[in-house]
Amino acid sequence: MKKAVNSQRPVNLDLRTIKLPITAITSILHRISGVILFVGLAVLLFALDKSLSSEEGFVDVKAILAHPLVKLIIWGLLSALLYHLVAGVRHLVMDAGVGETLQGGKLGSKIVIVISVVLIVLAGVWIW
Repeated sequence: MKKAVNSQRPVNLDLRTIKLPITAITSILHRISGVILFVGLAVLLFALDKSLSSEEGFVDVKAILAHPLVKLIIWGLLSALLYHLVAGVRHLVMDAGVGETLQGGKLGSKIVIVISVVLIVLAGVWIW
């Protein structure tokens, strides 16, 4: 027996051509920033352990942190933290019942992006 083919199924599954709504983009970025924080936390804890182990370890970590590439990585980690924090606050606000509609979700996503960009730029100025 032959199965019936559902003609309503999507034909194009090329993710590069699918336009995601802003709410999906902010959700995906929230998840990515969480993964970055998880991995980055291990590196930062290693640096903290090394800096607290001895005076030489502290001097080594201080010298490493002065390198421009390391500053860029730290800025990336701080950017992930700031975005994750702002998006997390948005989720807390939504849990309180504010912005649960489609229009509220879109507005909330736009606000998250704007606030995050401002904070990330300010963090970049602070680090450099």
